[in-house]
Amino acid sequence: MPHVEAEDVAARPVDAGELVETAFAKINLALHVRGKRADGYHALESLFVFAELGDRLTGRIRADGEIRLEMDGPFGPLLDGGPDNLVVKAARALQAHLGGSPGADLRLTKILPVASGIGGGSADAAAALRLLTRLWNAPMAPQALERIALSLGSDVPACIGSIPQMVRGRGELLQPQAVEGLTAMPILLVNPGVALSTAEVFGLWDRLDRGPLAAEGLEQLISEGRNDLEQAAMAAAPVVADVLAALGACAGSRLVRMSGSGATCFALFDTDRQMAEAAAALRAGWNGWWVAETRIRAA
Repeated sequence: MPHVEAEDVAARPVDAGELVETAFAKINLALHVRGKRADGYHALESLFVFAELGDRLTGRIRADGEIRLEMDGPFGPLLDGGPDNLVVKAARALQAHLGGSPGADLRLTKILPVASGIGGGSADAAAALRLLTRLWNAPMAPQALERIALSLGSDVPACIGSIPQMVRGRGELLQPQAVEGLTAMPILLVNPGVALSTAEVFGLWDRLDRGPLAAEGLEQLISEGRNDLEQAAMAAAPVVADVLAALGACAGSRLVRMSGSGATCFALFDTDRQMAEAAAALRAGWNGWWVAETRIRAA
C-alpha cells in the first residue's frame, strides 16, 4: 500500500477558479456501543478527533447544474464516481435543499483507504458540503447543514466541523469536547489492506452494554475507554489483531486502539521521533500495510 503524508495532499496546486477542501480522517479514540435502537440504528458514544491527513476535494462551478466527479490518488481507482458516491449524493442533497443551484466539476484525490473505519466517505461528503456552500455562495446555518449531513450518514455531521467532539445517538448529538494534551499529538494510522463492512461488523457485535464513555482527560480515555467493535472486527478480519499487537509493541505508544468499525488502527505517541521509528519498523516488518504518520488536528 502507498505511503502518503499530509504534505502530499497540500502541496498540489489549485487551478485558478477552483476551491479546495481537505476531508480530514476521522478517528474514534473510543467507541462505546450502548444498544440497538428501535429504528434499527445503534446507540453510540464516541470521542471523535480528526487527523491533519485527509483526502483532497477540489471544485469548479458549472453553469448547467450538472455534478461531475473525477477521482485520482492512490485509492481513487477503488471507487465509482457515479450517483452512489457520497460526494455526488452530498452535492445533490445540497442542490435539492437550495431549490436549484449551479453545478460543479469536482475532483477527489483519494488518500485514505476505502471502508477503513476512519470516515473516508463521510469526510468526503462533509468536505463536499463545505466546498459547495462556498462555491455556490450559499452560506447555511450549521444546524441546516448538519441535517443534510445526517441524511447522508451517521458520521457525516461530525465531519462537517472536523473538531474533537463527543458524539452520541446515531451521530446526531454532537458536543465539542477538548481533551487536554491531544491537540497536535502524533498519531500513527495503520490499515492492513482489508476492507470491512460496517454492517457486518455491527452484526457481529456481542450486544453487551459495557457502560458509558467518560473522556475528561487523556489518561481516563486510555484507562477507561474502549472500542466495543474490536472483537467483532477481529472475527471478520483476524489481521486486525495483528495490527493492534504490532502497534502495541512499538516503543512509546500511549494508546493503541481500532478506529470505528475497522480495519484501521492507531497509536498515539508523545513525540514525532517515536512515531517515525514505529512507522519505519512497521513498514519493514509488514509489507503491504498502509502506514501513515500524522497529527491530531486542532479544534
